Amino acid sequence: MITVHYLDNSRAHRILWLLEELDLAYQVTNYTRSADMRAPESLKAVHPLGKSPVIEDEGIVVAESGAIIEYLVETYGGDTLRPAAGSEARLRYTYWTHYAEGSAMPLLLMKLIFAKLPRQVPWPLRPIARMLSKGVADRMIDPQIAEHVAYWDAELSRDGWFAGPEFSAADIAMSFPVEAGMSRIAALGEAPSIARWVAAIRSRPAYQRALSRGGAYDYSQT
Repeated sequence: MITVHYLDNSRAHRILWLLEELDLAYQVTNYTRSADMRAPESLKAVHPLGKSPVIEDEGIVVAESGAIIEYLVETYGGDTLRPAAGSEARLRYTYWTHYAEGSAMPLLLMKLIFAKLPRQVPWPLRPIARMLSKGVADRMIDPQIAEHVAYWDAELSRDGWFAGPEFSAADIAMSFPVEAGMSRIAALGEAPSIARWVAAIRSRPAYQRALSRGGAYDYSQT
């Protein structure tokens, strides 16, 4: 049976959701973050970097969300959850599956880090830290995020999903950056195609079953 090493408020929900979409049996080993939001040392017994998600499948250990998605779809998906090879939709699928972690999440992580920075320094330095954080966000991070959000909305306006007219694992990959972004990016509330897409993924039974297995998320912490 597949084991999912599941850290609270991490990117692991997508893996449970994919397993539910594939109708695979799995078990969940839960881990809780420490006060500084780091994963416990026990996760390093599974993978040297101590990150989540990680899965174990018959002695095979796979880390990194994108790699896990690719492994599960390749191994168990058959013709489901990805467009046909050689199609334009398949190219979009490959792009968005890698874009989620390669382009979207670094920007969102920078947004989170600079938002939290003023609270991480001694109080006499906090006014300076606030000015620094705001300057970096206003001039460097937010303009890039606005471009990405507009791009997401334009792509979703084509046919409702990220990789063509059918739901795919690319939508699962993109769910975390979009939902995390909703907690910190005002422009997402003004993007109609994104709003329709979020409603569509959250209404899927497999998405709801994954939430019941893993628990609710606080995306403002990730």
